[in-house]
Amino acid sequence: MSVQVIMRDGEAEYAVLPWADYQALLEAAGRAPAAAVPQAPQTRSGLGQLASLREAKGLSQADLARTVGISPHYLNLIETGEREPDGAILRSLARVLEVGEWEQPS
Repeated sequence: MSVQVIMRDGEAEYAVLPWADYQALLEAAGRAPAAAVPQAPQTRSGLGQLASLREAKGLSQADLARTVGISPHYLNLIETGEREPDGAILRSLARVLEVGEWEQPS
């Protein structure tokens, strides 16, 4: 089984594993396998311009990711709409990129 552990503040926060391994775990636990891959959530308005806003500030993905405290790969997933940032990451992006409406709680 191939598992990626995502750490935050020195502690394991998430475990990411291949879909087939997840299905096998469900079966081993006596639960029915999930029928379909969950759909990606709709992105917040404005996140589609994240790359343009970053570039306008003269920041590379690595620079912005480092400033916000996430990996460049995760920032790329946010920019391409494959992932939705949590509130803390969104507020950090808002502060760095000076986008006031992203700082509002949802």
